[in-house]
Amino acid sequence: MTVSLRLSKLHATGNDFLVYLALDPDATVLDARAVTALCDRHRGIGADGLLTIGAAGDGADCSMALVNADGGRAEMSGNGIRCLAWVAARAGLGSGDSLTVDTDAGRRVVHVARDDDRIVGAEVDMGSVTFEPRCIPFAGDDVVDVEAIADGTHYRGDAAGVGNPHLVLFVDDVATIPVAVHGPILEHDPRFPARTNVEFVRVTHADRLQMRVWERGAGETQSCGTGACASAAVAHRRGLVGDIVRVDVPGGTLSVTLGPGPNVRLGGPVVHVFDVDIDPDAVARGCEEER
Repeated sequence: MTVSLRLSKLHATGNDFLVYLALDPDATVLDARAVTALCDRHRGIGADGLLTIGAAGDGADCSMALVNADGGRAEMSGNGIRCLAWVAARAGLGSGDSLTVDTDAGRRVVHVARDDDRIVGAEVDMGSVTFEPRCIPFAGDDVVDVEAIADGTHYRGDAAGVGNPHLVLFVDDVATIPVAVHGPILEHDPRFPARTNVEFVRVTHADRLQMRVWERGAGETQSCGTGACASAAVAHRRGLVGDIVRVDVPGGTLSVTLGPGPNVRLGGPVVHVFDVDIDPDAVARGCEEER
């Protein structure tokens, strides 16, 4: 039986997602096979991952489930939840411009920004950044000044957790790093039992960073919200930046605010690309037939 689903494509500084509004308990569940096919940039729609908006428990407006382009479930995405807020707000969820979302990393509150009633951005309270090894999780001796080696190249940086694991590495020039070669090696560093996202970072000013990222389950992406938060928090902990940090990524610029207290806020633009009605099984079959 053909099942046509409505999906929305959005991006936040080039980090692109498909968003599926599935509040009805009888809504079709998209499995890893379907998500991988839909996120395929040559045979599907193309995206870094797919977000499902579901019903939530008391005190939340909705829930978020994120599956990366490789079909694996992810705990959290800062850019993803900001894209999700755009779709949720259009559907009338939330209170005014505020949306409370249950995620695999805990409850998060997102505020959308409007220009003449058009949603143009969003800011999310990401909770706290952790440097506690068991919470990242990280099995190394110390999260500070971690040495990582890829193809004979030595990197140094810190491990951190933002609801998902990160390895923030400081480099002299982010443009020359072979992210697509070294990223997958470092993602599978055995000290990270759940694998890790990898950020290559350069401090350019006391309030500004440059970052490229290899995302666990998605590859090199144009931007990563949790990665920006982890990078800013690590640089701040080292005394390299202040409380408000602009993070320049290939897809644009994100804003990270550290504090007051342990929490971190992430802000930036959100762009709606299009809505589409599509049969996910047909896309998945097409992908499998060509392989």
